[in-house]
Amino acid sequence: MVTDTTVARAFSPLTIGPLTLRNRFIKAATNEGMSPGGTPSKQLVQFHEDIAKGGVGMTTVAYCAVSPDGRSFVDQTTLNRDNVPHLKVLTDAVHRYGAAASAQITHGGAFNFIKEPSAGPPISSSGGFNNVGILSGKWRRQAMGPTHMAQVTDEFVQGARLARDAGFDAVEMHMGHGYLLSQFMSPVYNHRRDAYGGTPEQRARFPAEVLSRVLDAVGKDLAVVCKISVTDGIKNGNTASDGARGARILESAGAHMLVLSAGLSAASVDTMFGSSFPAANYPEWMSSPITKLAMLIYRLTAPKVTFHEMYLLEHARLVRAATRLPLAYLGGVKTLANVEQAMQEGFDAVTLGRALVHDANLVSAFASGRTQASGCTACNLCTAMMYTPAGTSCVLGQPGNVFLNSQPAAS
Repeated sequence: MVTDTTVARAFSPLTIGPLTLRNRFIKAATNEGMSPGGTPSKQLVQFHEDIAKGGVGMTTVAYCAVSPDGRSFVDQTTLNRDNVPHLKVLTDAVHRYGAAASAQITHGGAFNFIKEPSAGPPISSSGGFNNVGILSGKWRRQAMGPTHMAQVTDEFVQGARLARDAGFDAVEMHMGHGYLLSQFMSPVYNHRRDAYGGTPEQRARFPAEVLSRVLDAVGKDLAVVCKISVTDGIKNGNTASDGARGARILESAGAHMLVLSAGLSAASVDTMFGSSFPAANYPEWMSSPITKLAMLIYRLTAPKVTFHEMYLLEHARLVRAATRLPLAYLGGVKTLANVEQAMQEGFDAVTLGRALVHDANLVSAFASGRTQASGCTACNLCTAMMYTPAGTSCVLGQPGNVFLNSQPAAS
């Protein structure tokens, strides 16, 4: 049993906006690959039910696209009226075990791996060459004007309302990792010369406007959380100091909590995961000659990054010093001692990703004293499992159920 008063705080309730969690452990959003064609599967329900049963305060369903064009992959949950019954099965299952459920509401913008034809180039903060489009044939991105911005804002609001209808207790607005709202916050993507570009505060303006609208729509009923990349981890990208300045804008806009991540998908994944990304993680559909050449160049030039615990702590400290918001620390939490340190540093919650993919029962094991450390090796191979028929799982454990992943959740 946990008796130390500092670490015991992690097992105490946490209030986020209108929501009170039973403890301060949150399952991070990690792409599951469990919504074939955009429809949540029975395997997705089982995945999050197991995590709720394992003792977390809240589990986060990854990448719920606010529109079909907002998906980055085909097999991601799409927030629409047809999917509400499927998601309600999931939230009911999570609630049966006393945990809360959060829907990560997202738009990919130019970060789009879908090869299906679209009406035009994917939208982003600024136009120009779309490096991610090498993988999908969408080589250009178009700058968002007032019409696009109004449409995307409405889509986030509608997505949040649908999440509420599906029984979610929170929404996590994804403003990190290179997705659309992150494309505004990051100077890597945002080259605008209007009020939405320039300083970190101006780059955070559109994400803050979307946040304000979502809060107006559901903030009395749901916790509204923002996940940000404190630093982009790439040349000419956001520094942690920039990230802290953007965080203050989101605080002013009324965010109930921030989840502090880092890095850009496909550009600085080492920063995101705290260790080098195995070549084996790139699926077969990324194996075009151009992609193979890009991966070869990356492997030859990228520095080898070795995992260490609490690898984002220095960045997160800058946000902690800059805001009074509730903050969830993410990045390299593997042990009960890491949890204790996060509490000592003044963070309000601990967010776990790979460690809970490895063992859904980790939080209850911590609480009971059965273990002091996760067995996760931070190999990052679980990220490649999202492309398999059963979806994400730890390569050291049992894979998911292929049949369950082919069945709609409410069927």
